[in-house]
Amino acid sequence: MTTDLVAALLQTQALRIAPPGEMFWYTSGTIGPYYINTHYLYGNPTKAEDLLKFIDGEKEDRNHFPPLLAARTRKNYATDEIYRHVVDALVGDIQDRTAGNFDYISGGERRDWFFSPAVAEKLDKPHLLIYKDLSVVLCSENGVAEVNGLEGKKTVHIADLVTEASSYFRSWMPAIQERGGRIDYSLNVVDRAQGGTEALKAAGLDTRALLRVDEHLFDELVRSGIIEQPQREMLTAYYHQPDSTMKTFLQERPDFLQGALASADERTAARARILVDENPYGLDLTGLAP
Repeated sequence: MTTDLVAALLQTQALRIAPPGEMFWYTSGTIGPYYINTHYLYGNPTKAEDLLKFIDGEKEDRNHFPPLLAARTRKNYATDEIYRHVVDALVGDIQDRTAGNFDYISGGERRDWFFSPAVAEKLDKPHLLIYKDLSVVLCSENGVAEVNGLEGKKTVHIADLVTEASSYFRSWMPAIQERGGRIDYSLNVVDRAQGGTEALKAAGLDTRALLRVDEHLFDELVRSGIIEQPQREMLTAYYHQPDSTMKTFLQERPDFLQGALASADERTAARARILVDENPYGLDLTGLAP
């Protein structure tokens, strides 16, 4: 699935690699050489953003939202080849590793829900929607219900992306554990390889991903002609030492931050201001910021 998933990530723009000498701005006010929107694997950016808008608009109507979401993902599974392949890969992995020995499929608000309803349906398992406020809603053939007890029950958690696993530790695992259940296995579409998988395993959770953003991926991108060697070198340096690599980049390219601060794009300028205000790289900002 790895090669197919790489192609799907690129085709849907779920994975974008910065051109040589450029970086992407992240919401946190940091920068990096690639950008991942895993939910674009829903088929394309437009479809994915439409579903995200639907989720944001309807998710608080908890009696009606879960089956409406399931209906949308079911229709997309039937009509979108890329999405269907991703869901099938998730389903196949779970079948291979669990032998069906679990009670629920769970997914966390919001982007996990792009995948977890379809996986639950294909495996004929009830679906648990975990909200950020730690409430849990069950969607099954018997209807929709708020969940207060999961004593002795096991769930397989589906996530679109794992970075440092902060959502797992802050929300998804506590929501299940405080109801007496446990996440028995977690499967992520993409692992950013920034410590999350290792942290989950250290906490005793069996976890893996369909694809990991690491040197194997970078090599494949070079072989496929998607990126050039200088981009691979930057990706590799970032993979091993993200903070020091980006600090060096900004020190060598003060015009990059200046240009972002002066950008007509409000989002870029705002993220650059966060970098200046919080200074996550410990830069000497004299002469860099206006």
